[in-house]
Amino acid sequence: MSGFVEKPEPIEVPGLVHLHTGKVRELYQNEAGDLVMVASDRMSAYDWVLPTEIPDKGRVLTQLSLWWFDQLRDLAVNHVISTELPEGAPADWAGRTLVCKSLKMVPVECVARGYLTGSGLVEYNASRTVCGLALPEGLVDGSELPAPIFTPATKAEVGEHDENVSYEEVARQVGAETAAQLRQATLAVYSRARDIARDRGIILADTKFEFGYDGDTLVLADEVLTPDSSRFWPADQWQPGRAQPSYDKQFVRDWLTSAESGWDRRSEQPPPALPEEVVAATRQKYVEAYERLTGMSWS
Repeated sequence: MSGFVEKPEPIEVPGLVHLHTGKVRELYQNEAGDLVMVASDRMSAYDWVLPTEIPDKGRVLTQLSLWWFDQLRDLAVNHVISTELPEGAPADWAGRTLVCKSLKMVPVECVARGYLTGSGLVEYNASRTVCGLALPEGLVDGSELPAPIFTPATKAEVGEHDENVSYEEVARQVGAETAAQLRQATLAVYSRARDIARDRGIILADTKFEFGYDGDTLVLADEVLTPDSSRFWPADQWQPGRAQPSYDKQFVRDWLTSAESGWDRRSEQPPPALPEEVVAATRQKYVEAYERLTGMSWS
């Protein structure tokens, strides 16, 4: 059992139809048929959406995505139409709302890995492969891979696990041509972002993208290269062979699995509320990621 500890009621806005409540985002459709994405301050971990929000998180995710879309403009068409608030929307939606093209989404999480960790490390330790791709002997947690790899996953509903799958399985599901486009786009965008992040003292260990089609055009959608969808490590503290310090929600995961939280993730009980110090430290990590990557001060 997992999902929302406390599922929120969507806000009603004249002229908008509520379509979906995700882990972090609320999705609406306007009268023109465009999608309106609103990033909340919700935090998810271990397939649960937690009862405690992280202040400013939704705005950080939105503003960082916009910055990355601009950096990647020559590599990938994106789905953003406007950042203007829909008429009648709550003032709190400012800075966290995107009006986007309605796309035919591809049901694949497009994951790129440049370093070995997480579920990739678990599979590597068992079989020396990740998503069926053979890797060299001798790699450890945090090792840089010989070259970035495309390791797709199936998209899961709230409360369910994404499942790593092979490239061949993606080709079977969406067709060989689409699979090849997804792999090429994912690795190109990852490589560009990795180099940009490295110049700012940050390692982009891995990340996931979502794509959709606007007619025949493959379009980069949802959020991109945020601490929610990526592992960012401070380059000056990188040390293979151990868990790396990070700018993502690992801080929250570590507290949830500590004795202090009193929560057993193997049970069916929902996780507890986060203490103030964990909330403040997590917010600071998201803000620091934004500031180090963009070079701009968060305000």
